[in-house]
Amino acid sequence: MTRIKRGYIARRRRTKIRLFASSFRGAHSRLTRTITQQKLRALASAQRDRDRQKRNFRRLWIVRINAVIREKGVYYSYSILIKNLYKGLVLLNRKILAQIAISNRNCFYTISNEIIKEGN
Repeated sequence: MTRIKRGYIARRRRTKIRLFASSFRGAHSRLTRTITQQKLRALASAQRDRDRQKRNFRRLWIVRINAVIREKGVYYSYSILIKNLYKGLVLLNRKILAQIAISNRNCFYTISNEIIKEGN
């Protein structure tokens, strides 16, 4: 019988995986089995860290807003500000509030004072 040469599909799949892992060190970029394992691990880590990044940025914004609020007076806190924002139907998220608090504090103070007046 004549020799049957294997197709190119599996080779194409392996080269695609190798291109993904070309920057990895050692056997993680050379051996097919470890490449597939490391690819799965890398994608899982990327997904986990994207979620963690969202969490960390939210914490950073909250810390920044709270720090600027407490500069004026200790009687007013972040939680009271957010509660009054929701009560007053002000559609500013934490990211925008933190940017305003850092770049333009006077504007942030006027926003918080207006919210206090509406709350009382």
